[in-house]
Amino acid sequence: MDLKGILAISGYGGLFKLVKQTKTGFIVESLSDGKRMQAFASSKISTLADIAIYTESGETPLKELFKTIFEKKNQQRLTLTNKSKAEDLKNFLEEVLPDYDKERVYVSDIKKIVAWYNILTDNNLIDLDDDEVAEEQEDDVNDENKKSDTKDDNSEDK
Repeated sequence: MDLKGILAISGYGGLFKLVKQTKTGFIVESLSDGKRMQAFASSKISTLADIAIYTESGETPLKELFKTIFEKKNQQRLTLTNKSKAEDLKNFLEEVLPDYDKERVYVSDIKKIVAWYNILTDNNLIDLDDDEVAEEQEDDVNDENKKSDTKDDNSEDK
């Protein structure tokens, strides 16, 4: 699951996929309806990869939280919505992230988490195997780099 190309734009509901960077901002595509629009550089744009949830011991990246929800809810869409009761939303977050900071994480934040998770599952963008594949690819690249460094060192000795 690569959240780097998935954007949240302040003032717009839903999530967007980065299509292209322009001189004045970005071209993005809505994950909800597929419509494209321009997001200007002056807009507050955040990638989901950069967002974390406050916990008592620090922060938990959104990616890890989504994985936990995905595993605990049997890879299903959540029944909660942004219209759910505040108490239900808090109980849900406590179930999936027991040590979240109750003073710094607001109900509006939990509503966004629920909405974003549902959008990602609707678009099949949450995948638990993705990270293992990415780590293997990084290891392969690192191994190749080490081999080429060793070859360069040997050729310099001659």
